[in-house]
Amino acid sequence: MDQWTHNELTEAIIGAAIEVHRELGPGLLESIYEECLARELSDRGVPFQRQQQIPVMYKGSPLDMGFRCDLFVNDMVIVEVKAVEALNDVHIAQLLTYLKLADRRLGLLINFNVKFLKQGLKRVANGMPE
Repeated sequence: MDQWTHNELTEAIIGAAIEVHRELGPGLLESIYEECLARELSDRGVPFQRQQQIPVMYKGSPLDMGFRCDLFVNDMVIVEVKAVEALNDVHIAQLLTYLKLADRRLGLLINFNVKFLKQGLKRVANGMPE
């Protein structure tokens, strides 16, 4: 697919995450889930980058350091992979900050440490127009 919409991307990402969770279940390290999700996205032809460095601007100047998002899907959706007891407000705030710094509209927070993956999914929007 040449042109992806945000909804098509999130659908593809969630489908890939469900497959990873079906195969592995909860209880592993975030890095394992990230690796498997990357493989699943690749198998499905979804373009992404892993551990993509996103520059941070402070008062109009770039810092020598930035942040690395787990997966940056099609230069549109930031995906943060977690394996925690429960998602909480700080995880959502972190992803929202990443979205603002990267000037992106949409992110997915995926916690694989749950019985059913639906319980561990959170779609986070930056509130920017598409």
